[in-house]
Amino acid sequence: MKKEISICWLRRDLRLEDHTALYHALKGPHPVLLLFIFDTNILSKLPVKDARVTFIYNTIKELNEQLAQHDSSIVVKHGSPEKAWTELMEEYQVKSVFTNHDYEPYAAERDDSLAEFLRSEHISFHTYKDQVIFEKDEIVKADGKPYTVFTPYYKQWLRKLDDFYIKPYPIKKYLKHLLKIKRQHIPSLSDMGFEASAQKFPSEDFSRKLDAYEKLRDFPGADATTHIGMHLRFGTVSIRHAAAQAKTQQAEKWLSELAWRDFYMMILWHFPHTVNSAFKPAYNNIKWRNNEDEFEAWCQGNTGYPLVDAGMRQLNATGYMHNRVRMVVASFLSKHLLIDWKWGETYFAEKLLDYEMASNVGGWQWACGCGNDAAPYFRVFNPELQMKKFDPDFKYIDKWLPEYKKQKHVPPIVEHAFARERILKVFKAALNN
Repeated sequence: MKKEISICWLRRDLRLEDHTALYHALKGPHPVLLLFIFDTNILSKLPVKDARVTFIYNTIKELNEQLAQHDSSIVVKHGSPEKAWTELMEEYQVKSVFTNHDYEPYAAERDDSLAEFLRSEHISFHTYKDQVIFEKDEIVKADGKPYTVFTPYYKQWLRKLDDFYIKPYPIKKYLKHLLKIKRQHIPSLSDMGFEASAQKFPSEDFSRKLDAYEKLRDFPGADATTHIGMHLRFGTVSIRHAAAQAKTQQAEKWLSELAWRDFYMMILWHFPHTVNSAFKPAYNNIKWRNNEDEFEAWCQGNTGYPLVDAGMRQLNATGYMHNRVRMVVASFLSKHLLIDWKWGETYFAEKLLDYEMASNVGGWQWACGCGNDAAPYFRVFNPELQMKKFDPDFKYIDKWLPEYKKQKHVPPIVEHAFARERILKVFKAALNN
C-alpha cells in the first residue's frame, strides 16, 4: 500500500523558512514530501557551465542537509515535469500538491498543464503568492485595470504595505509534519550534463548594505548595492524578510526597488506579449540596424565608451552589473547602435546571475523607450556625462577597464552627437508610420 502524502514542489523558493506553500502543506492532513525538478525544458537552453545551475544544485544539497535533521529528504528529479510527476505517482499515493506562483509564460503554461493532469487524477492543487509582496490584481486602478505607470502604482503599493503583508510564515513548529524518509539520491551535475562553475556567489546578508545604498546606490565604484537579486530570484531569501528589513532600517530607496520588481512581475502577468514585443506597439516598427560586429563589440566591452565597456566587462567576469550601468549599456545598444533591445535582453538572460524575465524585459524596454512607463525615446544617455557624474574618480573604470588609464582603450565605435541624431530620426519615422 503506497503512503498517502502531500507534495510541496519547490521552484523559485529554495528555502525552508517563511515559505508560503510549505507552510500550507505542513498544516494539511498528510505528511509532506519536498520535490525539486531540474527541468530539461529549461536546462536544455543553458551552457554546460551555467553558474546558476551550480548555485541551485548547491542550494538543494544544503536544503537536504537541513531536512536530514528532521529525518526527511528532498526528492530531486531530472527531466520534463510530465515525466517527473508520472514517476512520483508510481511511487506515492499523492493526495495534494502545494507550490508557489510563477508568473513567467512558460511557467504559467506548465502549471496549467499540471493542474489539468492532477484534476484528472483527483489530486488537489494549491498555489500561493510567495516571490512578491503584491501580485496580479492586488494593486490596480479604480477601474480595476492594471497600472502601467510606476509612480501611481508605487503610491498605492506603499499605502497598502503593512505588517500583515510582510509577516513571516511560522514554518519551524510544523516541520514535524515532513515525510520521514531516508536520504534520497540527488543526480550529480555531470549526470545532468553540466560542469561545476567556480563563480563566486553573493552573500545573503544584505542588511549591512542598506544604509550605504540610500546614499551611494548610483555610484558603481562604491559597490553600495546589496547584490540580493540572485537570492530573490531563486527564493533563498524571502521577499517578506527583505521588505521588513527595509522598513526597519528606513531604506526607502531600496524598498522602492522591491516595488519595481513587483511592478514588472505584474506587468508581465497582464501583458505576456512584452517578452518579445514592445509594450507600445508602434515601437515594433523601428528599423533596427542590427550590425553583428557592433553587437559583438558591445558584448565584449570594446565600444570605446569607458562606462559601457567597464559594465560589460563586469558582467562577463562576474555575472553581475551595477544597476546604473545597466541602464547606460542598454540605452547605448538600442539607441547609439540601433540594435534591437531583444538582442541585449537575451545576452543579459545568458549572463546575469540575478536574471528575472520580468525585470530584465521591463528594464530593457524602459531603456529603449518602448516599454510602459519608459524613458521617452528622445532621452538618450550620454555615456561620457554619465561616467563623469557617477564615476568621477574612475574607481569603477580603473577596476574593470584598466587600459583606459593607460590610454590604450579602443576609439569610440560611434560618435555620440551623430548617434543621437540618427536615433531621433529613426524612432520618429517609426512612430509616425
